[in-house]
Amino acid sequence: MRKLVAKTSGGFLISKIKQIQGRLLEKALIEHGITQFNGAQGRILFVLWDNDNIPISELSEKTGLAKTTLTSMLDRLEKSGHIQRVHDPTNRRIIRIRLTEAARNLQEQYNKVSEKMNAIFYEGFSDDEIFTFENSLRKVLENLAKKEKDYE
Repeated sequence: MRKLVAKTSGGFLISKIKQIQGRLLEKALIEHGITQFNGAQGRILFVLWDNDNIPISELSEKTGLAKTTLTSMLDRLEKSGHIQRVHDPTNRRIIRIRLTEAARNLQEQYNKVSEKMNAIFYEGFSDDEIFTFENSLRKVLENLAKKEKDYE
């Protein structure tokens, strides 16, 4: 194991970024007239807009949410008419998550919010800096995911 710099703050900075980004996202959603779901639920819908009708286990992996957290959020999204739980026709033990038409109709508005958040996020960054930054974040994510598997 290599020696790290005496004091690093990457994890702390990522936590702070997540908190501030969450608050800004909530405000941006309201500003764009999206009151049907919150930012955390938007993360689930965002994944489903690209990967509709997927098993809960895959949705958990793609969102980074624990299955227990995801289940309660899916309950709320189902109750509000944004998703449906459907048993897989080939294996009834697998439950797939499918978007409703109401959720599909919100995608365009949500994309505008996402574009606004990206503009805030990367203000003052060059394309090369964005590429390098995101690759570094992917490495951190990989490291954390690998370690998490050690605890399962």
